[in-house]
Amino acid sequence: MPCVCTEQWGERYAVTTACIGRVWLFEDLGAPDRAALVAAASRALYPKGVAIFREGEPARQMFLIKGGRVKLSKLTAAGTELTLDYRKAGDFLGETVLHMEAAYPLTATCTEDTITCGFTKARFEALVLAHPHIGLQVIRNLSKRMGILAERVQSVAGPSVTERVYQSLLNLAGEHGHPSAAGLVLDLPFTHEELSFLVGAHRVTVTRALKELRDDGRVVQDGRRLILAPGNEPPPHDPERHPSAPQGGMR
Repeated sequence: MPCVCTEQWGERYAVTTACIGRVWLFEDLGAPDRAALVAAASRALYPKGVAIFREGEPARQMFLIKGGRVKLSKLTAAGTELTLDYRKAGDFLGETVLHMEAAYPLTATCTEDTITCGFTKARFEALVLAHPHIGLQVIRNLSKRMGILAERVQSVAGPSVTERVYQSLLNLAGEHGHPSAAGLVLDLPFTHEELSFLVGAHRVTVTRALKELRDDGRVVQDGRRLILAPGNEPPPHDPERHPSAPQGGMR
């Protein structure tokens, strides 16, 4: 069936061809179940600067970003906002709604006009009651996802902070980098502090690790851009991957 979002927004906004019925949570569903998902989904437009959900609020919505960009952030104990990631068209958010009485762990703020396609918790539960196979397949996909995340935790828990930082940069390159003659370029703003949060190390240690990566030629710093030298490219982009670091050049 044609994409309803394209029919609704396509003439006014650029929307991704990705469809809610084919995100990782719903993969391997048959055509009738995918059609039921698409028909039951709600579409919404959020202006730039609006928070789609806030940290600590009850989790009541999950959705695919059809157009625009969303910043994910978290407040530290001192009340400072820490930017963790940016999500773009084609990314999926809010699977926290599948947990009983869960709250959103992050705040999602639109950095440009953003279009979403998805479900409220109540609407999705009604959909599963009407189409039980959707619920069974979601359970299978969540189990598979947990296995993938467990493997990533093991890789991040390695003994070398330098290698953990480098792996995070490789993951970023797979998600947000673009090729150049010098290598893969990361030119979106994130800080040493934000990277230290993601690799579980002190900011000073992360700064030292980045210096080691520059010294051995694996990372080149060009102003506020980071370039991963040729030969260090990550594997092909996996659209199901949860990005492991915020977007951006270091500052």
